[in-house]
Amino acid sequence: MAGMLIYKIFRRAEWQAFVSAGQTDGAPVDIADGFIHLSTAAQVVGTAARHFAEESDLVLVSVRDDALGPDLRWEPARGGALFPHLYRSLRLSDVVWDKSLPLGAAGHIFPEGVM
Repeated sequence: MAGMLIYKIFRRAEWQAFVSAGQTDGAPVDIADGFIHLSTAAQVVGTAARHFAEESDLVLVSVRDDALGPDLRWEPARGGALFPHLYRSLRLSDVVWDKSLPLGAAGHIFPEGVM
């Protein structure tokens, strides 16, 4: 699994702190778990529904998995599926793009091409 975009969902305040600092250790759950939780395109909709169901002011960030080096590990999580976990700070220079992730009537509205 190399050379693809993977995703991180941030609350707006977390994203703004990340931009200001130039790096982040993630949300409180990431810090508690000791790694930054990321998702593939196939997983990110489920991640949004499971962990951010009622939250509307979110930012979706993409990074290239092959640019994260050996600190990115693919480990079993939900239902045994392999999820990307980053065992270092995420740097602003790792980010390919960021886009708002609004909440619509039927769930989050993802940018074209993500799902």
